[in-house]
Amino acid sequence: MENELKLNNTAVKSNALSKENLWVVIPVVLLLGLVATLIYNHHAEFSWDGLVQGFDENLLAFFLIGVFAQLVDGALGMGYGATSTSFLLAYGVPPVVSSTAVHVSEMFTTGASALSHHRFGNINKKLVKHLLIPGVLGSITGAYLLSDVIDGDVIKPFIAVYMIVLAAIIIKKALKKNVEKKKTKKLGVLAVFGGFMDSVGGGGWGPIVTSTLLGRGRNPKYTIGSVNAAEFAISFASGITFMLFGGIHGWQVIIGLIAGGVIAAPIAAFLVTRIKRKPMMIAVGILIIILSLKTLSKLL
Repeated sequence: MENELKLNNTAVKSNALSKENLWVVIPVVLLLGLVATLIYNHHAEFSWDGLVQGFDENLLAFFLIGVFAQLVDGALGMGYGATSTSFLLAYGVPPVVSSTAVHVSEMFTTGASALSHHRFGNINKKLVKHLLIPGVLGSITGAYLLSDVIDGDVIKPFIAVYMIVLAAIIIKKALKKNVEKKKTKKLGVLAVFGGFMDSVGGGGWGPIVTSTLLGRGRNPKYTIGSVNAAEFAISFASGITFMLFGGIHGWQVIIGLIAGGVIAAPIAAFLVTRIKRKPMMIAVGILIIILSLKTLSKLL
């Protein structure tokens, strides 16, 4: 009888370990497959002289942009796209190249971020499962519509105003002594909207989903970790869609962003476990307001 119980316990532990490993194996396999595909399809575009010449001050600048953007996104749960895009445009990178580079690099940086948050125990798997499929469907739909039907610039002012409202709610709750946790209903709808706006507006998964969940009193550590983990699938889906429609441009920018983001991801995930709740929520709120006002100022 005791032997049977031991065997059952061993089988249960083995099954749990296998499921746990999937959280690491799936992102790694997808990223390796993407790398292999990119190399196979674009190897003719590279030469040794081109690679040597590419290691210059511009690559360093893109690397630093990637580091900073990932620190913001990984530690606060939002802002990679908006941060990196604003810096790239200010640096003189054309909008088309900037958009492509950010979407492709996010496939890798969000993968590294998801693995890092998993390692530090920042992920609520139940929350990730609720966000994953709806978010992917929303991101694919948004990427497709943006390519053929609608103009993302038309929607940006509305999403910017929405994020400012959410930021005010978050800061208000952070300043309260006791934040009452409320059950978040219709997570699927929230994920679809966040994924859709992320593709259409060039960003928004973190600000929309993370802000809403934090505004409902959820724990910042697990909220940020879980939203970042789900963002890998959202970024991968939208990135592939954009690649199919628009191709890939600006390899130097892409490599710099990827390298900087991958290196910064573990640091950002570590910071989430060390930063206190209220300062983190205030920082998130201020970040959203700054980015949203910047978006509005460009559109007015």
